[in-house]
Amino acid sequence: MKDLKNTGFSTQAIHGGNDIDGETGAIRRPITMANSYALPYDPSEMNWSSSAANLYTRNGGANQGYLQEKLALLSGTEDCIVLASGVAALSGLFFSILNSGDHVIFSSVTYIAAYRLLNELFNGKFQVETTIVDTTDLEKVKAAVRPNTKLIHIETPGNPTTSVTDIAAIAVIAHKNNAYLSVDNTFASPYNQRPASLGADFVIESLTKYINGHGDAMGGAILGKKQLLDPIRSQAQINLGGTISPFNAWLIMRGAVTLPLRMRQHNESAIQIAKFLESANGVRFVAYPGLTNHPQHKISKKQMSGFGGMIAFGLNTDHNGHNKFVKNLKIITSAVSLGHDETLIVFLGENDERQYLYPDEFHGGFFRLSVGLEDTADLIEDLKQALLVNL
Repeated sequence: MKDLKNTGFSTQAIHGGNDIDGETGAIRRPITMANSYALPYDPSEMNWSSSAANLYTRNGGANQGYLQEKLALLSGTEDCIVLASGVAALSGLFFSILNSGDHVIFSSVTYIAAYRLLNELFNGKFQVETTIVDTTDLEKVKAAVRPNTKLIHIETPGNPTTSVTDIAAIAVIAHKNNAYLSVDNTFASPYNQRPASLGADFVIESLTKYINGHGDAMGGAILGKKQLLDPIRSQAQINLGGTISPFNAWLIMRGAVTLPLRMRQHNESAIQIAKFLESANGVRFVAYPGLTNHPQHKISKKQMSGFGGMIAFGLNTDHNGHNKFVKNLKIITSAVSLGHDETLIVFLGENDERQYLYPDEFHGGFFRLSVGLEDTADLIEDLKQALLVNL
């Protein structure tokens, strides 16, 4: 295996987890679609729930292992668990480390599945106490801590408002109170932000998004220290069965090779589009961490090397006007998800159940725009013509 620890991000993206196939000599790891692997001469003393060696794909397979190696390298962490989706990673983490009577603080701006898991499922079914906090306000986080606080979970930038939380400062609060810090890093990707280097105990990535980057595979990852991840691997992967398929692991492995190239383009296009929207007639507000008027712009500059491809914005129009705007787009696609090669937009209306947690400017309905890899000028022209039709 190549020693890549001291190489650059692009070199790691290409070579991490890859090697020459011992059987064929291929310079790319093959897809191993088997669900079972050969047993040793005497398997009677084997631990059938072990992930130490290839045994059964639910316990861990070859392609999953290669991808885990690449992602740990890119994220600067000791270990990685790859699961079937980003939500499998979130639920696997929460299920494995939380017990009845524990308390969790989580961001007021989070992915809907994280909100439902912590605000409804874990407290309703498992008696885990949860508190929703604006984690951009450190004093509110400190005030929410209890003697039984086990975990602080943040998402930064937050989905869908792009709010930014100070990872290093929250890590200090968590560790001072003997709690863990988990960070959903999906909006940033490891190219723009490395939460583990800022003190996070667990990093969550929805591999479906930027790391895969092509809108054709699902996966999720939990990253951190091996000692913390081993129990999660046993519970969330092996015993709950949230394993990624070999084919999806292979697709994401392939997609991750171009992550640095894609992220540079996402970053460059998004700032240009955000500035265009900021000055365009008919736009009510724009939220993008790279804009100087973003409430957490200074924190973003401190902990991010790039601001990502996610923009939130709203129009000076009513509910139907927002939908009319989307209908008139010619290049940008109306669809959920993010981090794809093509630009995606979704209208989040006034009936969003979490709207009460968002800043006032978001209350009239707004868009979440995932800036893709098309020519920036074409995207701006598409937005411009749709705005003109809407006025």
